[in-house]
This record gives sequence, structure tokens and C-alpha cells, in this order.
Amino acid sequence: MGDSTSATDEAGDDAPAVPDIDLPGDAFDAVLDALADREAGDPLRFEGFSVARDEDAEFVLDGGDRRTGLSERDLHAALDERAPAVTDWYAFERVVGEFGPRRAFVRWIEDADGETVAARYAALAAGVERAWGELKITATVTDRGERRYDVRHADDAGVPVDDLDAHDDPLDARDLVTLDEKGRYRPLKTAPSLAGGWVFPDLGPRDLYETVETIYPATVANWHREREGNLDVNHWRETMERQSGIYGVVKTWDRGEGHEHVNWVAEACCDDSQCLKRREWGYDEDTDLDVDGGDGVFPCREPCSVVVSAARKWTRLESEQPRTYEFDLTPSEKEQVEDIIDAVADGRTDEIREADTKEGANRYRTRFLRAKLFDDEGNLGGVPTDADEE
Repeated sequence: MGDSTSATDEAGDDAPAVPDIDLPGDAFDAVLDALADREAGDPLRFEGFSVARDEDAEFVLDGGDRRTGLSERDLHAALDERAPAVTDWYAFERVVGEFGPRRAFVRWIEDADGETVAARYAALAAGVERAWGELKITATVTDRGERRYDVRHADDAGVPVDDLDAHDDPLDARDLVTLDEKGRYRPLKTAPSLAGGWVFPDLGPRDLYETVETIYPATVANWHREREGNLDVNHWRETMERQSGIYGVVKTWDRGEGHEHVNWVAEACCDDSQCLKRREWGYDEDTDLDVDGGDGVFPCREPCSVVVSAARKWTRLESEQPRTYEFDLTPSEKEQVEDIIDAVADGRTDEIREADTKEGANRYRTRFLRAKLFDDEGNLGGVPTDADEE
């Protein structure tokens, strides 16, 4: 059992304790394999020390006190004393694997690029929590230095695992994201409508990545591209210009009259209340939109299929010529119409109680307004709609 000390230990009685870590045989074998692949004298570096083979096939440990002529058994004993650093190397170099979005994501969860091994292991022993959209991810470490992850809906934080539907296969997430809590299909996987009641309680790093990418497709990959400065953003104009078939009509919405219509689209579809991504695309490369892009941790690199589909409908609707209609409404009725539009747009209709007739969008008040103002043909104020001539 390796004993570890850190600044965390010295910070006071309230600081998390660094756990004792056993050196697993797999980790030690991985060190030997890595040294076998190196030239004699080429060190394998860990936090705070390094190890190399010498010309006599013995080992050298350099970390303040240089130790030479170590046998394999001596090396194992020395590395067991430094088990946190060795298992940390093993976790990322061998278990997580190559540099890329998966490795960056796992390291981000435990702030591996900003904290020492000792500080991270102390935090992991207590549980490190990260938010990713509506997910709550809790990372822990075993006494062998293995990372384990609990993934669940943020609303289920603190709920015992036995009270949730437990899963261990990342592919199970495909069924969990299909419908919202009311059983309605979710066309946009990054909408804030993810149903809860489930948990992946014991995932390894690779399965963690697959689970998160299944729940929120391409979010980790695009987050990593952005961090590396390689996020390829496709703006509104270039995205619409490449539409074809039934979606080709959206090209006609850009009439050289500014981009206010795109502001309306972004406000309708891309607000944080509708999508958890942070919109990075604008009207074109030189023109930002005038509405906020959101605060999500992962970026949106182009107008998605939901935006394109909605834009197709709005292109047709916005091609109609304005008409002037006259209705007689009381001030309260005008405000009620505004309340109804707001409630529908914000998805609040289910929150309005039937008995709460103070709410303009209350069902009974709305039915009363319809009974009063609609004629037998369903025309508001008895005024027929003047359709555009084809």
C-alpha cells in the first residue's frame, strides 16, 4: 500500500484526505512494457519522478533521491510507494488511451490539467461532480487508482441507486433519450427535456464517454475541437445555401434585407430554454446575430436539422403579404392573448392550474375567450382569414 502526502493533507483538518492506493499488477506491467519500448536511459516520466532502464537491464529511479541498479522487484516496491502517480499515468495512458476528445473530457472532469495527482485523488475519494447539459457526472477513484463514474439526470442527484433504473451498457442510453417525461418524442437531443429516473452507476472512462456521446451526440467532440481551436463553424447563409429538395426553399428567405429574420429564428429555437448548446454560428462569418447565444458548456457549430426544418415552414409563412384585420378586444382580452402566446412559447401551459383563473392562459379563461370571440367557422371576431392568392 503506497502512502501519499500532498499539499491537500497539509492544508488543514478540513481538507480531503489522500486515499491509500495499491499498485495494480496491470499498471506495473504497463510500466515495464513502456520501458521495454524505450532506449536505455530514456526516462518514463510520472508526476514528481521518472524511471528508466540502464545498459545492464536494471532500473533507475530519479525523483530527488536518484536510485540506480534497481531490480524488477526493487522497482515494484519503489513504484508501490508512489502508487497514486503511477496509477494516474496508467489510467490516462493505457485505460483512456490516445489523445483526443475522450481523454480531454475525462481529464476535464477531474481537472487533471490544473491540479496535482494528490489533490485530484483526494477530491476523487470524496467524489468530483460535473454538469454536462442536464447530466450530473460523479467521478470517484478506487483503492487501485481506477476511475469510476456515476451518470444520471441532474434532477436525480442524491437519489439512491436502488431507487433508479440502473444500466451498465452505454447503448441503453439510446432508449432513454428518445422520449421526454410525458412520453413525447424528442427530435432535438440537446433540448432541456431529458427524462430522469435512471442511472449508470459504475462506468469506466471509455463507457463514460460513449454514454455521454449517446445522450448528447457530438457534444464532447465539438467541445474538444473548440478547446483545441479547431471548431469548424458553418453560419446561417452557407448552411441554407447548401439546402436542396424540399428544404431548398429556405434559400429564398435571404432577400438582401438584413438578418432580422435569423435573429427571430435563433430566439425561437436556440435560447437556453430550448437547447443546451451554446450557439457559435451567426448570419455569416462577418455578421453576428443580435440575440444571446446561450451559456451551454458545449458549442453549436451550425444550424441544426430542427432549425432548418422550422426555417422551411417560416420561409413560406413569411412570404405571405400582411393583411389588416380589425377585432374588438377589451384591454384584458388583449393582455390575455399576449399571455396565451407567452405561455405556449415558454412551454408553461401544463404548469397553469385549472383553478387559477388569474392566469391569462388558464384553460377555462381561454375557452371562455374562444366561446365569446370565435364564430361557428372558427374565425376570430367573425373575421375570415384572407388567404394569399396562389
